[in-house]
Amino acid sequence: MADYYETLGVARDATPEEIKRAYRRLARELHPDVNPDPTTHDRFKDVTAAYEVLSDAKKRQMYDLGHDPRAGAAGGGAGFGGENLFEDLLNSFFAGGGGAAGSRGPKPRTRRGQDALLRVEVDLSEAVFGTTKDITVDTAVGCPTCAGRGTAEGASLTTCPMCRGRGEVQNVQRTFLGQVMTARACPQCQGYGNLNPSPCPECAGDGRVRTRETITVEVPPGVETGTRLLLSGKGEVGPGNGPAGDIYVEIIQKPHPVFERQGNDLHVTLSIPMTAAALGTSIPLQTLDGEQKIEVRPGTQSGGVQTLRGLGAARLQRSGRGDLHVHLDVVTPTKLDGPQRDLLEQLAVLRDEQRVEPTIVEHQSGLFSRIKEAFSGK
Repeated sequence: MADYYETLGVARDATPEEIKRAYRRLARELHPDVNPDPTTHDRFKDVTAAYEVLSDAKKRQMYDLGHDPRAGAAGGGAGFGGENLFEDLLNSFFAGGGGAAGSRGPKPRTRRGQDALLRVEVDLSEAVFGTTKDITVDTAVGCPTCAGRGTAEGASLTTCPMCRGRGEVQNVQRTFLGQVMTARACPQCQGYGNLNPSPCPECAGDGRVRTRETITVEVPPGVETGTRLLLSGKGEVGPGNGPAGDIYVEIIQKPHPVFERQGNDLHVTLSIPMTAAALGTSIPLQTLDGEQKIEVRPGTQSGGVQTLRGLGAARLQRSGRGDLHVHLDVVTPTKLDGPQRDLLEQLAVLRDEQRVEPTIVEHQSGLFSRIKEAFSGK
C-alpha cells in the first residue's frame, strides 16, 4: 500500500490545511501543463491520488487503519478494485501526438492484491522477549464457487464488440496543428477487452469474496514502537484471484508503569531514605528477569546509577541484550518529630556540621574545550 503521507511530504498528524498546501505546491511543480517532462507524469498522478485520500476525513481514517480506500474505486465487479478514473483520463491525454495514437492494450482482469498496514500493541516484556499475536483481519480470498474465474458455471468471457478486444477506443480530432488521434479506455468493457455476460453469482464477477481470517504474527525479541514486520503474501488476493498482497504489521509498545525504555536499555528509579544511603543497604528489585538484589553502598549520593548488565531489551536481529540502569534518588525527610530532630542535631555536632560552608563545584570542561586547551598549551 502506497505511503500517501510520504508522497505529499507531510507528517501523519498533518492538519487539513498543511495537506492542502503541500498538494498545491507539488501540483504547481508537477502539473503536465507546467512541467512537460514525461518523468513527472506518474509523480503527478501519485500526488493527486494521495491528496484524494488524505483530504477526505473518512477516507483518511480508513487509510490510517490500514485500508486503501482507492482500492474500492468503481469498476471492479464486486467493488474490490478498479482503475483510477483520473489515471485513465491522464493516459488518454498523453496517448496521441503528431497524428499517431499510443496503445496500452487491454488491461488484465487478474491483478495483484492490495497491501495492508495493521498495528499491534505489545507490552514491554513481550517486546523484550518476543511473543506471538493472533490478529483478525477482513480480507479477500479466491471465490470458491468459480475458482477465481469470475464467470458462472459453464460460461466464459466474450470479446468486446466496441473495441474488438483492444481495451481502448480511438478518436481523431482536427486541430490547428493537424489531425490528433487520442485513445481512451473502452467505455463498454472498461478497458478489459472482453465482457462477462454471465458473472459468478457468488463474487459478482470479481473472482474473489470477502472473508474474515485470523493470522498468527511472530513478534521477534527486541521490537519497539515503529518496528514493521512483513507478512509476505498474507494480504488480500487481487481481482480475478490474482496474487495476494503483503501485510505490514507495525508494533506499538505500551508504556510500562516501572521501566522506561531507551533503545535497548531499560531505566528505573528507586527512592531510598537518607539513612539507607548513608549506611548502605540491600534492596530487592523485581525486574523482567525476576528478582535482583541492588546493593546500595554506604555514602551513596542522590543521582547515583547502578547498571545491571544484560537485563535490558534484546537487540533486534542481533545477539545480546541491553542493560538495566537503576537510578537512585536519596529522599531527605521533610517532617521530623522531637526525638528525630534531636538525633540529627547530635549527628551534626559529631560531624562538625552545625554551620555549613557551601562548596562550589566547578563545571568540568567539555571534550572540545579540553582539546583546545591541549593545543593552546593551557
